[in-house]
Amino acid sequence: MDQTPVLSLSQVSKAFGAVRAVREVSLDLHPGEVHALAGENGAGKSTLVKILSGVHRPDSGSVLLDGEPVEFAGPADAQRAGVAVIYQEPTLFPDLSVMENIFMGRQPRSRFGIDRRAMRAGAAELFERLGVRLDPGRPARGLSIADQQLVEIAKALSRQARVLIMDEPTAALSGKEVARLFGVAKALREQGCALLFVSHRLEEMFELCRRVTTLRDGTFVATDLIDDITPDDLVRRMVGRELEALFPKQETDTGEVALRVSRLTREGVFTDVSFEVRRGEIVALAGLVGAGRSEVARAVFGIDRWDAGSVQVDGRRLRRASPTAAMAAGLALVPEDRRQQGLVMDLSIERNIGLAGLADVRKGPLISRPAERERAKDWAVRLRLKFAKLTDPVNVLSGGNQQKVVLAKWLARRPSVLIVDEPTRGIDVGTKAEVHRLLSELAGNGVAVLMISSELPEVLGMADRVLVMHEGRLAAEFARADATEESVMAAATGRSTA
Repeated sequence: MDQTPVLSLSQVSKAFGAVRAVREVSLDLHPGEVHALAGENGAGKSTLVKILSGVHRPDSGSVLLDGEPVEFAGPADAQRAGVAVIYQEPTLFPDLSVMENIFMGRQPRSRFGIDRRAMRAGAAELFERLGVRLDPGRPARGLSIADQQLVEIAKALSRQARVLIMDEPTAALSGKEVARLFGVAKALREQGCALLFVSHRLEEMFELCRRVTTLRDGTFVATDLIDDITPDDLVRRMVGRELEALFPKQETDTGEVALRVSRLTREGVFTDVSFEVRRGEIVALAGLVGAGRSEVARAVFGIDRWDAGSVQVDGRRLRRASPTAAMAAGLALVPEDRRQQGLVMDLSIERNIGLAGLADVRKGPLISRPAERERAKDWAVRLRLKFAKLTDPVNVLSGGNQQKVVLAKWLARRPSVLIVDEPTRGIDVGTKAEVHRLLSELAGNGVAVLMISSELPEVLGMADRVLVMHEGRLAAEFARADATEESVMAAATGRSTA
């Protein structure tokens, strides 16, 4: 490995008002190396990425490029210096072609204008370098998140990027897409690129990275060779304490059937789905991306109309395609995409918590602000929410704290059935343990919990029963004692049923 870092941070600090986001953090990125950045939500990872990419300037300390101090005037300046960021959700121009997105503002030209042949050849060469097959002429609209990320990587390479920062790149990808992305990352590493990999998935860090730098509460904790530490060591560095059991599942006595789904069908999406969830029980709905799990949850809650079958809550049949009826019956849904479907990002924390229960804080025709604030304060304490002021917009919170706000919004209604779709996606390991503790407590208090999750350890660690979907149908059901990673994956891929 080349011992001269291509990009470094030396004793960098950054504050926003009274909040010190990062304090005296140092980091070296070497050519031909994948370097992980670990830490809980709110540890300062995003701020560090923004300093490296020219979005923020540090208040103190230095950014070094090839060992020389540099001040990026903005993101464009950082890009010219060879620094590129690949975000979890890329932002391409959907109505332009793949090659037009790659060369936007830098299109090759001939005497007659833009040289589309040269642009296509250039894009094809970039994809060949990455070892992937993608049609340069196809529109960007309709590309999967994984393919959009590849376009962004190709765009970065077309700018001669020497440093590639991958910020939570795998959060929305399937297993096959993650494997392909890792293949691309390893190819870039072999070509001498310096990569910074930001993720909450520890197993991915240990598979891909050579070194890991850990942050905690905005401060530098350690930089370690991956081969010298264990996942437990890394968790202790991240949280600063011995982490309570990640899956604190308490034994509960199950009660009456709270949710009964009978032969539910939506043509072309899912077929003949039947299951029950009892009070005090956590039932996991597992399966691969595209198996129909989220679509079943949306239909049960009334967002999407089903074509046949029925849904009953506490023995009462629900009207189809009516979220209002579902809520009145005691159903709550924490959606997969908290930013787009679970929160109003520009509204305050307290207003978001109160959105699902405005009738409870109404005084005549108006909303009682004191009642709304008291309710939000109560749930913020219960869920250990980290915030400055309840009047702050929810978009200033970390991902884990945003997820707690969505949970608070629905738990304030005291539901009898809680459906949670990917409850810990994109949140750190410490907050995951808190969410798991909360779900276990809710089941202990008699709430029926239906949990959709793509993380097998979470499914096996938290569920009393596991239902597995494959291509829109229920393929298997396992009791807690019988469920293993092998049996669940076999059913999810259609190789067996149980």
